[in-house]
Amino acid sequence: MIVQYNVWNAIQNDPRMAASLLRLHFHDCFVDGCEASVLLDDTTDMKGEKHAGPNNNSLRGYEVIDAIKADLERFCPSTVSCADIVALAARDAVTMSGGPFWAVPLGRRDGLTAREKSANEQLPSPFEPLDNIITKFASKGLDVKEVVVLSGGHTIGSAQCFTFKRRLFDFNGSGKPDPTLDASFLTNLQTTCPKPDGSNSNLAPLDATNKRFDGIYYSALLNNSGLLESDQALAVDRRTAPMVYNYANNPDSFWNDFGTSMVKMGSVGVITGGNGQIRRKCGSVN
Repeated sequence: MIVQYNVWNAIQNDPRMAASLLRLHFHDCFVDGCEASVLLDDTTDMKGEKHAGPNNNSLRGYEVIDAIKADLERFCPSTVSCADIVALAARDAVTMSGGPFWAVPLGRRDGLTAREKSANEQLPSPFEPLDNIITKFASKGLDVKEVVVLSGGHTIGSAQCFTFKRRLFDFNGSGKPDPTLDASFLTNLQTTCPKPDGSNSNLAPLDATNKRFDGIYYSALLNNSGLLESDQALAVDRRTAPMVYNYANNPDSFWNDFGTSMVKMGSVGVITGGNGQIRRKCGSVN
């Protein structure tokens, strides 16, 4: 209840926070496992993950996790790990956005270190070919289906222009837009992200209902209206296209599979037993 209240309050104040909390869990688990390393601040001896390329100036929600942790420490000190808080907050953010509920297995412990280099190497990028992304998922024990399902988390949230802008004006050095983009979708994006570099931090919705967790994301891919290259690639690759079609036409199937895939992702590289610790503050080790 403490986690839920804080997540609800954060989303009321900033609806974008739902997507940010989901992304925070993903970025934690994909770098050396779900052990809250992404929350650690830099020290004189350690350069952590917060300022790695995929996270710097784009990953959000640290203050929400800190607020939850502070409340939990008052009611049940040294009991709930930061890693478990991140997993619970992601689930609650999805549910409060109209998405599915799933039971989150608990008992993770927090790691003792973080690595900027690992974040730069292990996190999938929207600029990467699908083969690279599939390989990175496989390294975490996640298969092609999980690539498609977890990418569906992009049904909520927004992306900064720099993550897709090259598709609008100079795709692959052609001097022209990405020819696969729907024409009206392209026009709207060029308005949101005009050519001058000053627009790079402007935001565009990841799908047309980006505050609601639904299956519109997959329908957009079939209509050549996927915002990120890595998303649109799912609709044309023979390994993933049938699943995109299925989820676009059977949103209940996506609904059920998303929770299952989140549990699987949330189990990557967990620390349990006597390893790690339960941090009293999420930004530093005890």
